[in-house]
Amino acid sequence: LTMQELRARMEAAGQGHVFQHWNRLSTEEQERLVVALEGVDLDLVQAHRALLLAPESASHPVLEPPKLFPSAPQGADAERAQLAIARGQAWLSQGKVGYVLVAGGQGSRLGFEGPKGKFPVGPLTGRTLFGWHAARIRAAEIRYERRAPWFVMTSASNDAETRGYFESERYFGLDPDSVHFFQQAMIPALDREGRMVMSGPGELFLAPNGHGGTLDALHSSGLLDRAIEMGIETFSYFQVDNPLARPADPLFLGLHLLEGAHMSSKVVAKSGPMEKVGVLGMADGVLGCIEYSDLPPKLRDATDDQGRLMFRAGNIAVHALQAQFVRELTTDGLHLPWHLARKQMPAVDEKGQTQTIEGIKFETFIFDALARCPHSVTLEVERALEFSPVKNAEGADSPDSCRTHLTELFEGWTRAAHLAAPPRDGSGRALIEVDPCFAETTADFLARMPRQAHPLAGGWLFA
Repeated sequence: LTMQELRARMEAAGQGHVFQHWNRLSTEEQERLVVALEGVDLDLVQAHRALLLAPESASHPVLEPPKLFPSAPQGADAERAQLAIARGQAWLSQGKVGYVLVAGGQGSRLGFEGPKGKFPVGPLTGRTLFGWHAARIRAAEIRYERRAPWFVMTSASNDAETRGYFESERYFGLDPDSVHFFQQAMIPALDREGRMVMSGPGELFLAPNGHGGTLDALHSSGLLDRAIEMGIETFSYFQVDNPLARPADPLFLGLHLLEGAHMSSKVVAKSGPMEKVGVLGMADGVLGCIEYSDLPPKLRDATDDQGRLMFRAGNIAVHALQAQFVRELTTDGLHLPWHLARKQMPAVDEKGQTQTIEGIKFETFIFDALARCPHSVTLEVERALEFSPVKNAEGADSPDSCRTHLTELFEGWTRAAHLAAPPRDGSGRALIEVDPCFAETTADFLARMPRQAHPLAGGWLFA
């Protein structure tokens, strides 16, 4: 495009303001702005503008809890679980599973500079979030004697540092050819009038397109086709902030396969009705995630005949997806609805002054793909075994709470094995850590006994 054509396109789309500070920019800044504008999907911006300016609907769908496969199955469920485990183990042994990690975030909320995946959470070793996930994938390779293709989604802000970190850590013992990086797309944020926000005189404010964009990025990077060529039929999807995620869980994968599901999910029981977490459920008969704020108090507090919350299926962002289903969702663009998120963001005004405004980011959510699935499994798992995210600097869902949950889990395994109590630190927390290659469950741990722990930092390390 010539500059005249580019200006005309922006003017026609109601975005001519992007050039209002053009004469103040250096030649290099002008070139960067042109490149950025040429990369903007104006049709998508116009669709977002129409969504923003459309009147809000007052929809009140009929909400129902989903069908859950229990964390402690009995009777017929227990029999199905055994079939599922065998099916999942066979699938893993045949190399049919690829692992997708969402790791585009920075550690700024934790007071940490750099990709969140580099944050250390190992109670004794200081193993990072990336390190925990890599160890679980390495464990799958060892157990199933198959190379485990790992697809790591980064962002423009952390891609180079993430790649460099994996190189410096020698890919955590994995084959570098099995680790594939790809970047999440960034899209313009809009102001309340539907104009693209300029964070600087020559700079667009770009924001990630949500975790649903993982699927589109897999497709656009060429890795989806490559994975299918490798023989991968199922993707195991998980997020970087949860070191307890078990991506090679044969029960979950097996249930997903037995059901003939396109996409399935793991959930944990909410800790109480007031826990601010989205829950999986049915809205007018369609499976999806119901936001905490959209659940009426009467339903939020409702219990079943066993005293459990009816809407208790807390979403932990762990899914299984069929590769062909991902292809269906991403051919000719990402077929997921867009959601608005109003955020405070820096913006340059007509005088070139930076001020904070309410801007609007547009995101897609991966759980919206559940609405496209005629068959799906929702597996309830133990929170203590599979979910302890690192999101906040302090308090709940913090590095400290995560380390506590890890050590409580590992100490429970030693009790089951009738071992002596591990040593403790000054706060009373057990000084113990178990490498996922050693064990991921109580049964794994007991099967490895008798094995001696390695002393480390005054504690016990099982590796």
